[in-house]
Amino acid sequence: MILAADIGGTNIRAAIVTSDGTITDEMRSRIDLGDRNSSENDLIERISHFFAKIIQGHDNITAVGVGFPGFFIGNSGVLVSSPNLPNLHHVHFAEKLSEHLKIPVKIQNDALCAAIGEHRFGAGSGISNLLHITLGTGVGGGLILNNTPHTGESGMAMEFGHLRVVHNDFARQCGCGGKGCLEAYASATAIKSLYSEATGERLGAREIQKLAHNDDQGALQLFENAGHYLGMSIAEAVKLLDVHTITISGGLTGAWSLFHPTVIESLNENLIPPLKGKINVLKSTLNDNAGLLGAAALTHFSD
Repeated sequence: MILAADIGGTNIRAAIVTSDGTITDEMRSRIDLGDRNSSENDLIERISHFFAKIIQGHDNITAVGVGFPGFFIGNSGVLVSSPNLPNLHHVHFAEKLSEHLKIPVKIQNDALCAAIGEHRFGAGSGISNLLHITLGTGVGGGLILNNTPHTGESGMAMEFGHLRVVHNDFARQCGCGGKGCLEAYASATAIKSLYSEATGERLGAREIQKLAHNDDQGALQLFENAGHYLGMSIAEAVKLLDVHTITISGGLTGAWSLFHPTVIESLNENLIPPLKGKINVLKSTLNDNAGLLGAAALTHFSD
């Protein structure tokens, strides 16, 4: 049995995962990664304390796999940096957790874990090359090439949400510090901000989805615009990588019927002719479990 965990900005979601991808005994705990002054030791202590309690109650756990919002060098488990914790650099994350827990630990970028999960157990199963996109609070990406997760030289491959889609003076500010990034138009955070700016109402992304499904034209336009920019970004990635299967997961996939047609239209408008109509853009079949399953699958990869 594998203890798998998906760590977000405010909580840890963990579960026991069997070798065939069955998820059991799911648990959650709050962890605030918003404290930008958190020390390396404090972070390791909080996470290992949560994991230790689970391991103590399950004597058949053989390893731990973790998805974490940060950049890692290959499969080394070394955290180069994290947008949430800018004071942490080159932390031997997996090694330190393993020392605390007395059990093997593998850790990787959360979006790449989602790609691994989708490739191993979901809509990308049986596909050698896969680009996976996560549409949630932000926009993330993970890449599988020749059945192998691709991290890049410093763990920053496929920062899909930070592809620039708007280049004029009105480009929106992104949380990364840049302007015109996809994440500023096609994330849950962006949808909420854009709706609030247009109406003066502060609603959650799911509430805005409901309005769009009920033909609220303002809400519907936001998702169609998001699909337009998403299609543009996928086209650029496809032209660079020649990957023909794209999978998408995350909370915004609840609006799939609203933005998917626009994604396909925009994608084909921006592709070179030999690729038009040949790219499959698929909704995740794993719902919100892709990251957990990918974290579990990490334990089968060597350093």
